[in-house]
Amino acid sequence: MAAGVLMPKQGITVESCIISQWYKKVGDYVKVGDALFNYETDKATFDCESTEEGEILAIFYNDGDDVPVLVNVCAIGKAGEDFSALKPADAAAEEAPAAEAAPAPAEEAKPAEAAPAAEVAAAPLTGEIKISPRAKALADSKHIDVRLAAPSGPYGRIIERDVRDMIDKGIGATSAAFGAVAAGEAGSFAGTGIGGRVSVADLTAPAAEASIAAAAAAEGPEYEDIKFSGIRKAISKSMMTSLTTMAQLTNHSSFDATEIMAFRAKLKKNGELLGMGNITINDIIIYAVSRTLANHKSLNAHLNDTTLRVFRDVHIGVAVDTERGLMVPTIKYANRKSLQEIAAEAKALAKQAQSGTISPDLLTGATFTISNLGTLGVEHFTPVINPPQTGILGVGTIMTKVREVNGEIKTYPAIGLSLTYDHRAVDGAPAARFTKELAANLENFGLFLAK
Repeated sequence: MAAGVLMPKQGITVESCIISQWYKKVGDYVKVGDALFNYETDKATFDCESTEEGEILAIFYNDGDDVPVLVNVCAIGKAGEDFSALKPADAAAEEAPAAEAAPAPAEEAKPAEAAPAAEVAAAPLTGEIKISPRAKALADSKHIDVRLAAPSGPYGRIIERDVRDMIDKGIGATSAAFGAVAAGEAGSFAGTGIGGRVSVADLTAPAAEASIAAAAAAEGPEYEDIKFSGIRKAISKSMMTSLTTMAQLTNHSSFDATEIMAFRAKLKKNGELLGMGNITINDIIIYAVSRTLANHKSLNAHLNDTTLRVFRDVHIGVAVDTERGLMVPTIKYANRKSLQEIAAEAKALAKQAQSGTISPDLLTGATFTISNLGTLGVEHFTPVINPPQTGILGVGTIMTKVREVNGEIKTYPAIGLSLTYDHRAVDGAPAARFTKELAANLENFGLFLAK
């Protein structure tokens, strides 16, 4: 005897669930425990497992349908068995007209066609309005008058698809305009607000706005969907892991850049005579960080669960902007290299990363990372740690600041420093001591370089 599989009830307050995707089709043989389809509530998604063994004789609801809980979703039994008594009343209404003819053999039973996209009601609904929780939440957030919806869900309920159809047709309003749009008149206004909503401007000059909207539509698609590349997926996964598994905190400070700017100016003027290549401010900061970290070992470390691995040498990761996404090549043993060696290697690594020819081995092994957005005018920002590292330094642009010197107000060039650290391994005071010492080393770079 054929048996039905019910839409599960997940929680006391759940009245219906939406079928996301069927894994099986009519004619498939299933066993108890096999996953039949995936469905979603307002909070989560689940797989519905078969409670019967046999052949799927009929599927009463399709992908995207909002199905009341504890209602038969499909029928399972032996080929040829009658399942008509298991079919929900509203499922028959969604079948094609041919379904009213003589019953076809069980093996030819096919899923009912999905309900067509809802149209806007010819007249406002009256009396009690049946609407699913998801549809109501969406309608409230988009200021949709649900009385204008054409229900397509089970038992004449308004479901999320009906509300989204209204949004697509511009039958909505902004908060300011919602009160002025009378029931039955909302459809007469051309919505040019976000998501096609009717705005106050649409109420005052609907014809003009409608012509603009029509012209924009004639220019082509309003948006483009771009799938993540492999590197973008890797960056996304790494950054999400970082932010969800660490206790990250950022300290913002700055230092007087007068000395390093003067030092760099001398190098640019006399670099050829000294046999030195182009050295940037970022190279100088990398050099200073590689030496300063020796006194702050918890920042030159990897944290694995409850074990802090402190490194003897400093391997600096340098964030590089490329067409394919952010890459972080590593200057290994930076604390053992001269300023000129660091400058040459940083440029070579950046070039390889930007050309896409860099070896994957050069993108691993960093114990601390530096990210410089100063060339883009960013003063301070919150860099995200590359796990399992415990810290990352963000470098900002050159700013003009003021201070009092012997009773006089004077200006000076300053560069912002933003240190993000994992609070599980590094406390606020030790992190602040690192940036304070780093600032002192940079402000007295000539003496620091001579050490």
